[in-house]
Amino acid sequence: MATVMAGQTFWGIQGWRCAFVLMASLSALIGTLVLLYVDDPKKRLSPTQDASDSSERGDSIYNGNASVTSVWRHSWAATKSVIKVQTFQIIVLQGIIGSLPWTAMVFFTMWFELIGFDNNTSATLLSLFAVGCALGSFIGGSIADRLSQTYPYSGRIMCAQFSAFMGIPFSWFLLRMIPQSVTSFLTFSVTLFFMGLTISWNATAANGPMFAEVVPVKHRTMIYAFDRAFEGSFSSVAAPLVGILAEKMFGYDSKSVDPIKGSSPEALALSKGLLSMMAVPFGLCCLCYTPLYFIFKKDRENARMQAIKEEEMM
Repeated sequence: MATVMAGQTFWGIQGWRCAFVLMASLSALIGTLVLLYVDDPKKRLSPTQDASDSSERGDSIYNGNASVTSVWRHSWAATKSVIKVQTFQIIVLQGIIGSLPWTAMVFFTMWFELIGFDNNTSATLLSLFAVGCALGSFIGGSIADRLSQTYPYSGRIMCAQFSAFMGIPFSWFLLRMIPQSVTSFLTFSVTLFFMGLTISWNATAANGPMFAEVVPVKHRTMIYAFDRAFEGSFSSVAAPLVGILAEKMFGYDSKSVDPIKGSSPEALALSKGLLSMMAVPFGLCCLCYTPLYFIFKKDRENARMQAIKEEEMM
């Protein structure tokens, strides 16, 4: 929708600015609805309920039995315990590398328009990719759930490696093999859909479920927060790197771009920069999962033993 709005003017305001305002307004609305209507189970705990029925961190925050200093001290101890989990370290590492291609994909719209597609057609292509990713997340998670029943310590890892590996041939075919012309719309459409269908498994098939199995329940939100923070921070370098590679190595020249018809040489240069920041990270991401074949089982068993000990102490 933002791509379609970008070429329009609304009430004298450029469309892309309106798109930003619209998304910000929707985000604020959703946040308000969450604040008003989402019920936090921890807040429903009775003051007389035994402390063992809730996590230590929840007691500190909601029951008011601990000072701010003790809450922060406990949070820091929990942080250190989470960071020490080797499965967490490996998944975060692959996530940092694996997020680079997804960040680089912000240039897809620009690339399609350089080829000569208009805003509406570019938006259609990106929508097909998004639909493929949405379906792929569901399919990948379902396949991994079934596979993990047969191979509990390796099934999810195999699914994640398959998904990461598929990014390499699809990136190559999309960016180098398909003729960069508006007449290739159908080929682009099919490729983007199936690309999204196969490269979007990692989060639902492996990362999220494996995180949940290697840390205590009370630390799960923390491990997800750390993962998002690390991946989002480091992967942000991908977009600037695509621009640098396209300009410095592959000869992209913004002055040669026709705002209406685009520019085939510049589209080719940008596609080479995109390929560099997609195929290589996808391959490294696939390799980064390999140590989990040897580490995940140990971390999973450690988490289970810790959970059993905590239950016995209650």
